[in-house]
Amino acid sequence: MKEEKPYVPEDNRLNDLTKYAEVKKRMSERGVELIEIAKLTCELQSQYVKDIKVETCLEHVERVVMKREVQHAILTGLELDILAEKRILSEPLLSMILGDYGLFGIDEILALSIVNVYGSIGFTNFGYVDKLKPGIIGKLDRQGKETGQCNTFLDDIVGAIVAAAASSIAHKYSV
Repeated sequence: MKEEKPYVPEDNRLNDLTKYAEVKKRMSERGVELIEIAKLTCELQSQYVKDIKVETCLEHVERVVMKREVQHAILTGLELDILAEKRILSEPLLSMILGDYGLFGIDEILALSIVNVYGSIGFTNFGYVDKLKPGIIGKLDRQGKETGQCNTFLDDIVGAIVAAAASSIAHKYSV
């Protein structure tokens, strides 16, 4: 039997671009487009940055999603949601993820790894959007109950990207 060697990318930057494209594709397959995240980011920052444009917010969202640790968190969360939908996970983890059990908390912990890159403002922004569940975040949260699509991790991941992008904007435009 031929021993397979682990894949080692020759160019880590190219690998990140490849993962970025895969992250965007997988999120889109789950009903999430980066432009929707940018619109929420714009809403969050409009009271602090005069005349902020969705295009500017999209640049910050893309910058966040390009980060390797963010890509890893997104891919992990999406995979756990999908495995739960397929009922591949064992109990009691399966029921906790499918039911978005309130005291589970691992979905938020994974999301916090995304906002952690942007310091304390990232944490407060995340807490705000996680509580309010505006826009696509609320839609993802409700969708699980209505359609059976498991978004236990995805709604928090989207909230974390919004929070991180808003924090990135705050860092750039604060006076």
